[in-house]
Amino acid sequence: MKELRPETRDFILQHADEDIHQLALQSSRFPQVEMTEAICQIAARQTARTKLPSWWKHTEIRYPKHLSMEQCSSEITARYKAGLIPQYIIGGSMTDLSGGLGVDFYHLAKQMNQATYVEKQAELCELARYNFPLLGLENAKVIQAESTAYLATLSRQDLLFIDPARRDNTGKKVVAISDCEPDIAAIQQLLLAKSTWVMVKLSPMLDITQTLNLLPHTQEVHVVAVNGECKELLLLLTSEADSNRALIHCVNLSADEQAPLPETFKFTVNEEAASVCEYANAPEAYLYEPHAAILKGGAYRIVAQRYGLKKLHPNSHLYTASHCVSNFPGRTFTVSSYGGFSKKELKELPKKANVSIRNFPSKVEDLKKKLKITDGGEDYLFATTLYNGEKKWIRCRKANTN
Repeated sequence: MKELRPETRDFILQHADEDIHQLALQSSRFPQVEMTEAICQIAARQTARTKLPSWWKHTEIRYPKHLSMEQCSSEITARYKAGLIPQYIIGGSMTDLSGGLGVDFYHLAKQMNQATYVEKQAELCELARYNFPLLGLENAKVIQAESTAYLATLSRQDLLFIDPARRDNTGKKVVAISDCEPDIAAIQQLLLAKSTWVMVKLSPMLDITQTLNLLPHTQEVHVVAVNGECKELLLLLTSEADSNRALIHCVNLSADEQAPLPETFKFTVNEEAASVCEYANAPEAYLYEPHAAILKGGAYRIVAQRYGLKKLHPNSHLYTASHCVSNFPGRTFTVSSYGGFSKKELKELPKKANVSIRNFPSKVEDLKKKLKITDGGEDYLFATTLYNGEKKWIRCRKANTN
């Protein structure tokens, strides 16, 4: 890889937090600086500071163009993936068939004695060869190749990891498995023939039931959220697994590096189908909102059954109880009041609140405008539909569950 001039390296560090557009306009003032590369590195490091904090600390690390930075995993989700490797294959062999920037590969490879990074883009391979030794990853073998072509020649591995490209030839984002490159459903038998375990990263937008139908050897599904936002769907496949019995894990990670790893909510599709929950025609003392991974995972009734809660409506996905659940996987609120949308009832609403809608015929912005409510404050307002079909608002505040 071409070395940066000392002037360029110094410029990148000295202007690390500045606006890249303003810096680009000043290029004539710095003739010794390779400005195009400097701007690329500054922008990437600004992203890495929060997304890849341990990489950001290494000032010699080099980064690719913006798209690869946008698509790469965060450090928090990459560490989670590494924690999924079965104990009995740790120290074995693994291949990442979709190397990219190498964040997932880096964390997985640290658990293995033999690790191969495969990527078809020459630029990313060059960066990988440069960056991995800086990060202390000495066991990495970097191969420039197309994933499915290389897979056909691969000797048997303990772990294969693949994150299919979710953009078409025009650069447009795609979601469906068949639209991604490669199509995992089409090559799943070859993947399983080449490895004891196969870990697949997919879009969080995918329907889990349909995905399990397409990938019948799925043993585990991990729905991964970070700070309440679903980031990815991870599937662990083995040749002996039956997706009808796949265990779904729903986890909401914290971006705070010091935060302990949260417990996962685990269930199967059959357990959810067999679950029975009560319904409430009115909110009780506490209101519960499951975190995003549970909602994406489809644990709509089983979460109520396990925690002794009542559901407000089959499609509202809000829950209530007279008791406080200290370990509920989501947000817990104390209910202040609730009511309908008559003029008299609306007089009880605050002027400032955090407004959400659940199974309600309005958009948040339209509702705030209609109710003349501004964002913020300690009050939370949920507009929803109750089991009896009534449209109601529920005013509450975050509960102290410690």
